[in-house]
Amino acid sequence: MIRNQLFNRRVNVLLLFGALLFVGSCAETEIEKMNREFNEFVLEYEKKVIPLYEKHNQAAYNAAVSGDEAEYQSATEFKIVLSKIHSNKENFKKLKRIRDSKLITDKELKRELDNLYNLYLPNQFDESKLVEIITLENELKRIFNTFRPKVNEKEIHVNEIEDVLRSSKSSADLETYWIASKKVGKIVNSELIELIKIRNIAAEELGFNNYYEMMLITSGQDPDEIENIFDELDILTRGPYMQLKEEIDQYLASKHNINEEDLMPWHYQNRFFQTAPRIYDVDYDQFYKKADMVGLVKKYFSGIGLDISDVLDSSDLYDKPGKRQLAFTTDINRKGKVRILGNFEKTQISMTTLLYESGFAAYLKYIANDLLFVLHKPPHFAANDAIASLFSSFSTNPGWLKKVVGVSKTSTDKIKDASLKQLRLEKYVFSRWAQVMYRFEQEMYNDPDQDLNTLWWSLVENYQMINKPKERNEPDWATKTHLITMPCSYHNYMLGELIASQIHTYINQNILDDNGGCDTKCVDNPEIGKYMIDKLFKPGATYNLNSWLENATGEKLSPDFYTNQYIKIE
Repeated sequence: MIRNQLFNRRVNVLLLFGALLFVGSCAETEIEKMNREFNEFVLEYEKKVIPLYEKHNQAAYNAAVSGDEAEYQSATEFKIVLSKIHSNKENFKKLKRIRDSKLITDKELKRELDNLYNLYLPNQFDESKLVEIITLENELKRIFNTFRPKVNEKEIHVNEIEDVLRSSKSSADLETYWIASKKVGKIVNSELIELIKIRNIAAEELGFNNYYEMMLITSGQDPDEIENIFDELDILTRGPYMQLKEEIDQYLASKHNINEEDLMPWHYQNRFFQTAPRIYDVDYDQFYKKADMVGLVKKYFSGIGLDISDVLDSSDLYDKPGKRQLAFTTDINRKGKVRILGNFEKTQISMTTLLYESGFAAYLKYIANDLLFVLHKPPHFAANDAIASLFSSFSTNPGWLKKVVGVSKTSTDKIKDASLKQLRLEKYVFSRWAQVMYRFEQEMYNDPDQDLNTLWWSLVENYQMINKPKERNEPDWATKTHLITMPCSYHNYMLGELIASQIHTYINQNILDDNGGCDTKCVDNPEIGKYMIDKLFKPGATYNLNSWLENATGEKLSPDFYTNQYIKIE
């Protein structure tokens, strides 16, 4: 009903506009005909896709929660049916013809057309390959999600590995747990390389150089622009990071009573060194040991006008056998059925993740309900990640800890300087890790037959500046689940950081009228939520990423805000 009303209104506007410009009756007829044809196409598309979309997402969520093989199979089958819809050659030709006509001029309908075109385009290869890719993807997801590392023949959760890596002073134990976390790489690497090659063949059939290039272009990104951003970030962060890395190495060498040159990947307090070691001796976990983690997050988001209590109450937030270990958030039906999957504990790391996923969920929940189905999503994953990243940084913020968690002023005053340094360190460490992932995945799709083990460690040594273990030749690269679950997208996490800084700066200067930190003033302040809903969430995908950001902040994407917020901190 909404779509029909919207269509009729827009056709009338177009015809009136044409009449005012004295456009001939023939041109009017062509505009009307093309808009009607597109409207009919989308009505038929939605009739098929919307119920399948919800069934697939529900099955995928159930599979991730339970590890049940039948649910994984069900998700695979639904995804194959959806992909076959998007691989329909005749429908793609129709979309292309409509798009090439340039007669769809209404901005919202044009965005819908472009989004549909980019959904169909990467599926226009041989159907047998399509089925092969989806089947292999879902089997790898199942293996990865149900894998549990073993130490001394005992299965352990990834959270336990991270706890040991953060806290143990025994180099032998650290090595044992780190190596245990890498075992999954040997299980999946052969099939993952096979999947990468099939993806490349499919992309090449469509005229792209490889799958990586195809995925960037069909998501609305310019590969050259992304490369320029990462090259600029490398230059901006390399020098200061080298200085911070010396500080990290001095601390860790002293902690483990070894020489700095003997530090190995397992000494850096994280499986991938994607988060910063706690070198400033602040025990953030002490603030969360007795906290009602979910209750605090509910109260915080409600206080800024972004109530997500219903989402959290309906989500699966704690560990169970067979459950996926990596947290994620999903919009199951684009009608408000948003769910979070997590394995949260009473730790600072868990609060960081819970805030991240809750920010992600708030975005999805508050997209305008009257948007067309295809546009009922963020303009790009980087936009959603930016909001999530903005909130996740509060878990170590002294002002936020004081006002939300109830930590005493005496305690927060003690950690204020160290927390600022730690936040800066986090941003540097992640930016260098993001360089590894971006460049590895790009090179992997350029040449999947090369020695990927060597490629991985050469990038780790160059960008993160940590030592490769002597004589190690294992597929450690294949232990990063995003290569399976979110191919060709990890660079968007870094873009999300840049966007988060830009939004953070806008909020400080225009809503809070304060150039300082958004800590206590971003608590119990409904104006924050109002701005986010009106300018960031409600529009959905009616704008592309750059236009969305410019509309919300008044400026195009720039690394300057990130530089000013973190790199210039002394």
